[in-house]
Amino acid sequence: MSEVLCLGISHKTAPVAVRERLALSDTRAGELVRACVDMPAVDEAAAISTCNRTEVYLTTPNPVAAESGVLGLLATRAGIRPTDLAESMYSPRNCDAARQLYRVTAGLESMIVGEAEIQGQVRRAHEIAREAETTGPMLNRLFSAALAAGKRVRAETRISEGRASVSSVAVRLAEEILGDLSARHVVVIGAGETSELTAKALSAQGVATVFLANRRADRARSIAQRFGGHVVALDALPEQFERADIVVASTSSPHALVEAAALEQVMEIRDHRPLLLIDIAVPRDIEPACGDLDGVTLYDIDDLQGVVDHTMSSRTTEAHVAEAIVEEEIKRFAHWMGQQDVRPTIAALREHGRDIVEQVLAENAGRWEGITQRDAARIDAVARAVMQRLLHEPTIRLRESGHGRVAMVRELFGLDARGAAEAEAAPTRDNVRRLRS
Repeated sequence: MSEVLCLGISHKTAPVAVRERLALSDTRAGELVRACVDMPAVDEAAAISTCNRTEVYLTTPNPVAAESGVLGLLATRAGIRPTDLAESMYSPRNCDAARQLYRVTAGLESMIVGEAEIQGQVRRAHEIAREAETTGPMLNRLFSAALAAGKRVRAETRISEGRASVSSVAVRLAEEILGDLSARHVVVIGAGETSELTAKALSAQGVATVFLANRRADRARSIAQRFGGHVVALDALPEQFERADIVVASTSSPHALVEAAALEQVMEIRDHRPLLLIDIAVPRDIEPACGDLDGVTLYDIDDLQGVVDHTMSSRTTEAHVAEAIVEEEIKRFAHWMGQQDVRPTIAALREHGRDIVEQVLAENAGRWEGITQRDAARIDAVARAVMQRLLHEPTIRLRESGHGRVAMVRELFGLDARGAAEAEAAPTRDNVRRLRS
């Protein structure tokens, strides 16, 4: 019987210094899920990676082996010992794993409750996994249902009211520190969705001088035109830093773009005039050591939590309503998931019953004295009738049940152990793959 497993890390369980080592680009996410399904214990896989989380969703007949294998895979890629990484990981199963994805998609697990960007990120994660051909009926259903639940939450609650985002919180932080931003010189590093939201939030605060630095000049130019900014090349950053009051960094670069040694030279040219750096990228764009330089104040994405706690309290009531919606939707998924195992479980249960009847009859075949063939047939029929009536009510209950009850029945009757024993002589999945190739 296949189970759903989530293996993840988030801003609730680990600092950005750990999260950035597990961050996945689209390419790396595809490579990871393919490596996951190459493991004997994993059937399907999809991975979500945002600034605040990396989560891998799996289907597996052996959750313990799958968790161990994928944890080792993540640890190797992050350069962290599995035992150390495990301290920050969570690993819910089945309905709890589904609930985690539903909550993530609904914005309930975000640093900024209700933030809208997460739905697009979950949708993209599903697309990457499908392109990598690592999803099947279970994960396709799970992701589709989670996206539908997230859409319902946003339609039926005001959890996203005000459209707050990490970018808007970063700009609010700058305003709290520096006051009126309208006359400030601001440099935004990056031209992705987060940078676009940052430029929009700055424009709303009256900032007229915004310079966007990015390798993709066309994308940066499009954003700059909409919000009254200008575009500069990345190699022109030192010159922009000499004039800047605020720098907001949010690229998808795997390496730091602002190094302490180079910034130290810039600060000397500036005569150590105050410079505010806000790094909302994961992995980080700005070396942490930059915050130790005279005149530099550096905030990373984890430092925004205090601002979030202060400004997002108004969404608490709406979050409770959203959680109720999620629980309603989880019940639907649980019923669907249970039905996927009901028929094979009922068939296995009845086969198990038939085997017991045949075994008992065979054990007692030589103990009957003066029995006729007709009497033997009647004994056989009575034994099978007892078995059928005994299993009748459990069969009805199973058809009405969810995944949890199906799993319990399989455990109580030893159906998985029975299936494993029968499968020993069958071809392994690796052998089947070799035959297909």
